[in-house]
Amino acid sequence: MNPSSDPMNPKRVLLKLSGEALLGGNAFGIDANIASSIATDIKQVIESGVEVCLVIGGGNIYRGMDAASKGMDRVQGDYAGMLATVINAIVMRNVLENSGIETRVLSAIPLTPVVEPYVQGRAIHHMNKGRVVIFAAGTGNPYFTTDTAASLRAIEMNCDVMLKGTQVDGVYDSDPRKNPDAKRFDKLTYTEVLAKGLNVMDSTAISLARDNKLPIIVFDIHKKNAFRTVLRNEGTFTRVVSDS
Repeated sequence: MNPSSDPMNPKRVLLKLSGEALLGGNAFGIDANIASSIATDIKQVIESGVEVCLVIGGGNIYRGMDAASKGMDRVQGDYAGMLATVINAIVMRNVLENSGIETRVLSAIPLTPVVEPYVQGRAIHHMNKGRVVIFAAGTGNPYFTTDTAASLRAIEMNCDVMLKGTQVDGVYDSDPRKNPDAKRFDKLTYTEVLAKGLNVMDSTAISLARDNKLPIIVFDIHKKNAFRTVLRNEGTFTRVVSDS
């Protein structure tokens, strides 16, 4: 259990999902049951009065860095990866809307009429109307990950906290799926994450969060009602906070 049981009471949050979080038991693509379960969790959070926006990676479809390591031009590979995030965003929009949640997808790369172009004011307008906003195509620039896009969009949307839904229940000093003796951290500072080289988010995303005092919570997205539970400051997770 987390040391503190006090509710966080955020008004607006950003949920960052990896593309791999949507795989389920598949080797590729999106598991419909996983997507539906995440949508249900998001709906419960919205019904509690919290505004939600999302950033979803594209690793379940295409990873630009992996392609670059095999000889593809990094810039072209990253653009392909951005398009993979748009596919995930469109699918998740459909799943959320089928659950009765009004949703908009805003892309850093103009792709009208498929999705709306990202404009900060437009995104804030949608959120003020109670809609879920999914930010697609990362930052729109190669060499920047969707983790960095998540930090950036969370700051631009004035979110109270960013939550990263992963495959494990927090941040460990090594991979708990490979090392049964791996140690989980309840709480870390941004500087500790960077100094220890912990696999939370890339260093640019962490530095951006640190500079803007954006708290980060890392949790297991696959646990039932995990998103809602963590926002009530219950369950198991790791919090990354200001150094001061």
